[in-house]
Amino acid sequence: MTAVLAHGLALIRRDVFGKPCDPGEAATAALFHDAGEIITGDMPTPIKYMSPELTSAYKDAERSATGRLLAQLPAELRESYLPLLSGGEGEIRELVHAADKLAAYIKCVEEERAGNHEFRLAARQIKERLDELDMPEVRYFIENFMPPFELTLDELGV
Repeated sequence: MTAVLAHGLALIRRDVFGKPCDPGEAATAALFHDAGEIITGDMPTPIKYMSPELTSAYKDAERSATGRLLAQLPAELRESYLPLLSGGEGEIRELVHAADKLAAYIKCVEEERAGNHEFRLAARQIKERLDELDMPEVRYFIENFMPPFELTLDELGV
């Protein structure tokens, strides 16, 4: 889902806002952005950011995991995989980060729509973080693509 969303945000950046961007590069970086979790496991976002010390320790663990993954690759491929395993570079990294948050937001919206109100607070908090990113691509996505995620299959006419 993150790769599909990163691709979409890159298309919006390029085709709606006229800024140079490679949707394929964004999608590829998103495919690999959580690869380190093969080693570290996934840690829930609220825990990752519970304290500055914990955040720093988790980032250190992610860097270490990335290094371990890279070390297992043939030497001639390591340089090519490095930016992918670290979530891309520059603007691509920014898009992947936003896409990852959008995927979490969509999950919360879908759960809430299905009657699971345990996701209400998380949806609100993630939406606030998305707004704080202040990215026109994210605003455009939310305005133009989010409404159907809030509908049931019957309401969609499926």
